[in-house]
Amino acid sequence: MFPASVRGQGVEYAIRDIMVEAERVQQSGKRLIQMNIGDPVKYGFETPVHIRQALARAANSGLNFYSASEGIRELREAVAEKENRVNGAHIEPKDVLVTSGISEAIMFVMGAILNPGDEVLMPGPCYPPYLTYTKFFEGKAVTYRTIEEKDWAPDLSDLESKITNRTKLIVIVNPSNPCGSVYSKEQISKILNLAAIHKIPVATDEIYDRIIFDGAFTSVASLAKDVPLIGLNGFSKAYLMTGWRLGYIFVQDPDGDLNGVWDAIQRMARVRLCAATPIQFAGVEALRGSQEHVREMVSELRRRRDFSLRRVNEIPGLTASKPSGAFYLFPRIQLNSRWKDDKEFVTDLLRETGVIAVNGSGFDPVYGKDHFRAVFLPPEDMLGQAYDAVKQFMERHL
Repeated sequence: MFPASVRGQGVEYAIRDIMVEAERVQQSGKRLIQMNIGDPVKYGFETPVHIRQALARAANSGLNFYSASEGIRELREAVAEKENRVNGAHIEPKDVLVTSGISEAIMFVMGAILNPGDEVLMPGPCYPPYLTYTKFFEGKAVTYRTIEEKDWAPDLSDLESKITNRTKLIVIVNPSNPCGSVYSKEQISKILNLAAIHKIPVATDEIYDRIIFDGAFTSVASLAKDVPLIGLNGFSKAYLMTGWRLGYIFVQDPDGDLNGVWDAIQRMARVRLCAATPIQFAGVEALRGSQEHVREMVSELRRRRDFSLRRVNEIPGLTASKPSGAFYLFPRIQLNSRWKDDKEFVTDLLRETGVIAVNGSGFDPVYGKDHFRAVFLPPEDMLGQAYDAVKQFMERHL
């Protein structure tokens, strides 16, 4: 027997780990209702025609070679244009590196910035790869509290109290996965002020920056000024390109404090060669072509959000805050003595009803526990079936 490494054994991803049990349930003949994966394309939202055509043109015209490891020049130019115009950043194409999705971007950032024992401050609850890759590179993920009663706004006092001399990075995920919160301009400014005082760089994940239902979105890049900033974004959500795996990293670093980290990120990118070249050309079209689908998608998702929020809050034993962005609900579960934890809850829910949700502790064992995450991407008839099943489940057990 050849045992796996300790590093490999520690890898977890709750969003897909639940599918192991789901496959067993499906084999028993039960119909599944998937509420776990944040993939709009699986629920009827189609990749825009002009983006698909751009991919076909690229492949059919022979653009199927390895690109530069940092990405094709045209896409890096388009990313810089978009971030500067839409999000108020101040970057050039040389500050952009194209990745195979935002998950690879997270891996690059953590691999480039962490030494064993270093700490990363991130919101609790948080998108799981931030927790996992921090641990994988022998760092320590430290979650700062977000306040459920205030629609998951960051607890700035808690964040400040957790800064130590081992803190190497502060992460902001805005809009939030899994909570759907959207940080205000004032909240972002206060986080950046703390980062400046303690001389800590900030990483900002804004993959849902175009999916906003209430109020305005403020990009961290527009406020960062002298704080060294690593931006992460991609094409999966707003451009409905989930299976295409295209993302990017950029640095906004006027004083060059991140030069060593940026060099390390580029070195890691070279080892994996490049993101898929034809898809990069389609990414250019996504950024520079029609944006009409975004407005239509957000309008439809707003309706599904309102329907989902009303239905969930009518179910005994569940309460959910209103998400202002992304496409997730993160309800609190009244566990009582029926379930020992949220993982047992989602497992029982799956086995009895076929509804697949993700245990909240998979997003943070401290601030995510006693919750679950569900998407509101499906059409209303499917959402209604799911909530009917959950309501009956809760009524049987409470």
